[in-house]
Amino acid sequence: MSLQAFPSPWLTDEHRMLHDSATRFFRERWVPLAAQWREAGQMPLATWREAGAQGLLCTSTPAEYGGAGGDFGHDAVVFMAATRAVLSGFGGGLHTSIVAPYLFHCGTEQQKRRWLPKMVAGELVGAIAMTEPGTGSDLQSVRTSATRDGDHYVINGAKTFITNGQNANLIIVVCKTDRSLGAKGTSLIVVETDTLGARDSTPGFRRGRRLDKVGLKSQDTSELFFDQVRVPAENLLGGREGQGFFQLMQQLPQERLQIACQAVAAMERALEETLAYVKERHAFGKPIWEFQNTRFKLAEVQATVLATRAFVDACMVAHLAGQLDAARAALAKAWVTEQEGKVMDECLQLFGGYGYMMEYPIAELYVNARVQRIYGGTNEIMKELASRSM
Repeated sequence: MSLQAFPSPWLTDEHRMLHDSATRFFRERWVPLAAQWREAGQMPLATWREAGAQGLLCTSTPAEYGGAGGDFGHDAVVFMAATRAVLSGFGGGLHTSIVAPYLFHCGTEQQKRRWLPKMVAGELVGAIAMTEPGTGSDLQSVRTSATRDGDHYVINGAKTFITNGQNANLIIVVCKTDRSLGAKGTSLIVVETDTLGARDSTPGFRRGRRLDKVGLKSQDTSELFFDQVRVPAENLLGGREGQGFFQLMQQLPQERLQIACQAVAAMERALEETLAYVKERHAFGKPIWEFQNTRFKLAEVQATVLATRAFVDACMVAHLAGQLDAARAALAKAWVTEQEGKVMDECLQLFGGYGYMMEYPIAELYVNARVQRIYGGTNEIMKELASRSM
């Protein structure tokens, strides 16, 4: 479904051109390989450099750090195009719209010049290691520690559910530099895994298993382990201890808006797929589309999709103007992903037994949608955050 179909107020001609270019690249180059990547459980590391060469990474990063100098809208049209193409293994949205902004907004000048150009090129693949076994969405309960030892920090701990976990070689680790201070003792430290010029050459760093998930089968979501990992003190994001929790809170609204954008893109693709299916398939001697129940169900789905798109567009306008607060972003993430689940369920039902077959995009869209209500902060936590501003 083309973005031209929607009079979204935040979209410029430049955004649309980038979206169309990304859509064409994904369709022609990566979609034919998607089934192979699902079987492998991840996309090849080489795809990151390919995305960088196509100008599809870190488009909002300023030109002085190697980026295109765009805004979050440029990032959004790329990861929405990937979502519509059902390329769930591509963690470019996190790399571009979450990891890179942490470096740009929170990093020192030296850190920005050191890492951002390589992220733009796909030479560095970004990840952020927040969640730990047993802590879930509670970032204040982080147990991973970073102890200062001369010119280094020594990191110990374990992380799980890490997007890009197998491919990433630039990982922002949420850790405690002072346990006595609670949230105020949280810091973000950047771990480079290829410090000796070889893959995973950093002593003490280890990738665990690539996790076997319900959906997102080609996404290399993983466990990560840190055992006496020595990291130069200059890798402390921002150069000051105890800033981590503030840095996290500052960037989380954009992460939640990203999830909402991905949700509406998936919903639009699901509706498109379902309309095509019911108009070409027959049951009891006539097209499925001719059954009144089918038309009524899809009219309801269309209304949900259009309403959701309008809400996301309003949030995008606010965010691009610097006016999207944490409560509204949380509410958007929760409500939009819940609508996504409903839409996927209704659309898959209209495919009958074929909707349960992974060779049909609707099946993958359905299973991929479930995690949207969990990651980025569970929807229950999102509603709690939203309610505090009422």
